[in-house]
Amino acid sequence: MRGVVFDGGRTEVVDDLEIRDPGPGEVLVAVAAAGLCHSDLSVIDGTIPFPSPVVLGHEGAGVVEAVGAGVGHVAPGDHVALSTLANCGACAQCDRGRPTMCRKAIGMPGRPFSWRGKPLYQFASNSAFAEHTLVKAVQAVKIPTDLPLPSAALIGCGVLTGVGAVLNRAKVDHGDTVVVIGTGGIGLNVIQGARVAGALTIVAIDTNPAKEAVARRFGATHFLTSASVQAVREILPHGADHAFECVGRTELIRTAIDLLDRHGQAVLLGVPAATAEASFLVSSMYLDKSILGCRYGSSRPQRDIALYARLYREGRLLLDELVSETYPVEDFAKAVEDAHHSRVARGVLLF
Repeated sequence: MRGVVFDGGRTEVVDDLEIRDPGPGEVLVAVAAAGLCHSDLSVIDGTIPFPSPVVLGHEGAGVVEAVGAGVGHVAPGDHVALSTLANCGACAQCDRGRPTMCRKAIGMPGRPFSWRGKPLYQFASNSAFAEHTLVKAVQAVKIPTDLPLPSAALIGCGVLTGVGAVLNRAKVDHGDTVVVIGTGGIGLNVIQGARVAGALTIVAIDTNPAKEAVARRFGATHFLTSASVQAVREILPHGADHAFECVGRTELIRTAIDLLDRHGQAVLLGVPAATAEASFLVSSMYLDKSILGCRYGSSRPQRDIALYARLYREGRLLLDELVSETYPVEDFAKAVEDAHHSRVARGVLLF
């Protein structure tokens, strides 16, 4: 089968991948579509360290092909969106409803694939850049068959992360004010999450003026091309209740903190280098301000994916509009180039 393999130095689309059969509690999925997220690019460029060789991809949707013993919530033929959380469901964090914090799901990549006789790692417990992938049952979330699979694929990372950061982590409320720095795939989902939550003012910031139209389509009330504290203060004189940094640059993390009103929250979603350090004025924090890390939108995928599918069907959540361009998997190199040059908010590979 076809898939995208990263060997630590280069990526290659191969056609002779193999994958084992599902074991107990596992689901084999025929992947129909997979979004190209900047986390995949960050593995390729070394920003996110990950063992190799590895089958890339972590934002996918497809059709269940087979299930292992003990799997009852999905069956062959079901359409599913895939999450990256291979949480155990039994530890203290899972029991508290915090599957993103499950210690048995972080830093323990499996190797269900093989290529030319060698085992390959699975990226983010998912590896959606392959015609078939094998996931834990908890990662496969049944979705309506009328939800287009290229759109559904984006729920599994971009939507869960962006919308989830708003609803689950920051808990944006009706009438709140929000600043979103960066309007790529994550930023657009933060914007629409803020809209769904009932935020009164949503200021989007991106250096590319061509992104204004789509940012406003997703819910931005204002658009700026510079992360200038002064420019934002002209819109929000006292600062923002919530500022989301969606780029992953330390100077923008500082900006997000500087933009906060009293009792404001800066939520960090962008991913800088693993050794990056950011600074801020400690004295600025004493008015009950907070800096929040956020992994995967603090999501509970079995609940949240079903919710987002329902909001999509009601016309309240935009998914189709997130798909900037589709590419056959053979055009992976072009998809990467377009993403690197910010020509697309989210490109989707089709199998």
